[in-house]
Amino acid sequence: MSQKHPIIAVTGASGAGKEPVCTAFKHLFWREKVKSVTLEGEAFHRYTRDEMKKEVEKSKKKLGRAISHFGPEGNILDKLEAVLKEYGEKGTGQCRHYLHNDDDARDHNQPPGTFTRWEPIAEGSDLLFYDGLHGGYVAHGIDIPKHIDLLIGVTPIVNLEWIQKIHRDSRERGYSREAVMQSILDRMHDYVHYITPQFSHTHINFQRVSVVDTSHPFIARDVPTLDESYVVIRFRYPKGVDFPYLLRMIHNSFMSRPNTIVIPGGKQLEAMEIILLPLLHELMEKRKH
Repeated sequence: MSQKHPIIAVTGASGAGKEPVCTAFKHLFWREKVKSVTLEGEAFHRYTRDEMKKEVEKSKKKLGRAISHFGPEGNILDKLEAVLKEYGEKGTGQCRHYLHNDDDARDHNQPPGTFTRWEPIAEGSDLLFYDGLHGGYVAHGIDIPKHIDLLIGVTPIVNLEWIQKIHRDSRERGYSREAVMQSILDRMHDYVHYITPQFSHTHINFQRVSVVDTSHPFIARDVPTLDESYVVIRFRYPKGVDFPYLLRMIHNSFMSRPNTIVIPGGKQLEAMEIILLPLLHELMEKRKH
């Protein structure tokens, strides 16, 4: 952690729905005139897309299970920790980009599913913003959270997470439903051992819970809407959180535990900005002084 070069991270599995939290921070950075640099979790995958397919098949034969991007075998997490450490100490580091699709690849004149070159992080930033799978990863001698000043977890109930992933991967990335289902199965070992434990290290968790039937996620026609959901917000350190203020500001919200507030799903973005703004102010004040 670093007061001079703070780091904010949003962590969650593929399909968890991290976009609203990232959008809330973008709005806050713009309004508060905070100059941020973004570090993408995909940049720290170990293999290109074609290489990863081969490694998955090899691991099934050798280990009896598939490696995945959720676990350490599919990533260079020591490099991620080194970049976060350097940024916290000096405000510098290296980044690259994973090219998801043809549009991304065309801009860099290389195939999709590959990486750009490592390049220096832009100088003069106020903070670093990490968006990826491993913001709370602690295992095998690597401790990512110790370098992060504010760690946000996003983890909907698992059936809803699967529905979101199936619809995103099939509609936006062209995968068949069967292929997405197989990827969920292949990642289950790493999900249980490396994704789930991260949420014990987060400062705040946002968990979306639908109020419609998601009991068979693999045949669901639609993703439940925000208005068909509640969002459970858990604070790891509730001391100093002004819950009466939050209850006044976020209509129809209520407390379910001393450290947990529940809000209507349609109020999600508004609530995130209300909750995260004073935390951003605190980081910026510490940096200033």
